[in-house]
Amino acid sequence: MSVARITTINFKSKEAANKSIEDYSSNAPNEFPEAEQLMQVHVNDTTVMAISLYADEEAMERASVARSKRMGANQDEFESVDTKTGLVTLNHKK
Repeated sequence: MSVARITTINFKSKEAANKSIEDYSSNAPNEFPEAEQLMQVHVNDTTVMAISLYADEEAMERASVARSKRMGANQDEFESVDTKTGLVTLNHKK
């Protein structure tokens, strides 16, 4: 069963959020090659949510190195970060 990591970041500014959105959109597929699915949701001017699905906990843990690098490089732009992980119980696609 797949697992998900959901990270909500509140940025200090609209500009920082927009820069992060562009960078993540361009680079995340290569940075997280084991991800089954990557989603990014622009919630409002300063809030962005990233949702990553992995085949299992081990794959998600292997991605933690790239995640730590990405998060560390941008931490001065964050107002707050909330991360949740869990089992995917529904992944409906049309």
